[in-house]
Amino acid sequence: MRKRLLGEAFHNWYRNIIRHPKWRWWVLLGTLFYLVSPIDISPDFIPVIGWIDDGLIATLAITELSQILLENRRRLGDRVETSQSDETPGTVIGVPAVTVG
Repeated sequence: MRKRLLGEAFHNWYRNIIRHPKWRWWVLLGTLFYLVSPIDISPDFIPVIGWIDDGLIATLAITELSQILLENRRRLGDRVETSQSDETPGTVIGVPAVTVG
């Protein structure tokens, strides 16, 4: 139970700080450094256990980055859609179809 609360607290902290535009690139740089550094919570030279924390951090970083990119894409799509709906539509002319043959 306590580990779960600690994990949720870390996840919430990471999410909040990575979504802040001022700190986003520093956090990503720190995350990359943590992933390539042999010094971390569980050392990478221990075969499976050493890779678990790196996998969790990488998954968290990729998940948060994809959420940020999706939100930006939605906002951009909303802006494009709004700007297109503001334009006045042109006059529509009906043309009757004629069958030849």
